[in-house]
Amino acid sequence: MIEIIPAIDIIEGKCVRLTQGDYARSKSYGDPLEMARLFEDHGIGRLHLVDLDGAREQRLVNYRVLEKIASRTELVIDAGGGLRTDEDLRIAFASGARMVTGGSIAVKDRTLFLGWIERYGADRIILGADFRDGIIAVSGWYEDTSMELTAFISSYRAAGIEKVICTDIERDGMLEGPAVEVYEDLKRSDGGIFLIASGGISSLADIELLDEKGIEGVIVGKAIYENRISLKSLESYILKRR
Repeated sequence: MIEIIPAIDIIEGKCVRLTQGDYARSKSYGDPLEMARLFEDHGIGRLHLVDLDGAREQRLVNYRVLEKIASRTELVIDAGGGLRTDEDLRIAFASGARMVTGGSIAVKDRTLFLGWIERYGADRIILGADFRDGIIAVSGWYEDTSMELTAFISSYRAAGIEKVICTDIERDGMLEGPAVEVYEDLKRSDGGIFLIASGGISSLADIELLDEKGIEGVIVGKAIYENRISLKSLESYILKRR
């Protein structure tokens, strides 16, 4: 069964959603803890928490929000955004993250990122592979690289990474459906990868399709906040698939 992972993105302590990663196109949805509790009340056990201030400033910023959610819910949280140093990682785990997601750091400092995998284990370190037109982008999606998506993921799979969050930047926040073909290609080339699809989810049917394709996880954001997918329907889907 596919793992449903709601996303909470944080700017200045508030829950927000961006469109295609554009900070100028943000919409606030209130208190992150209230939203996290709402997810938990509907049978959801996981949360993807992104520090957007941290991603922009290249340091961990909103760790107090992480600490609050982790201490007041039972959600299994993976935290990302702004993780650039060993100290950032230490703070994230000390604040209650069970896992962390590294994207930009995996591009810019491979040695450091590999050290995290070795120190904490592949079950706690997730590779963030954010792409635009098949090419990896970093630094809050402002900076394109020359790294091709499949090659980037393969290089870290060879180094021990097990879980990858793969985000199609062009679809993120657009509610136009996920990049199913991309995820299928990745699974065909590496059946052992724990692949988490992100970007474009617009309906429960999108989640069902990814589930049918054997994708292990899906991050859902704007579709929930804009009531395109109700939490009640997610709760029913989770119960049905157990």
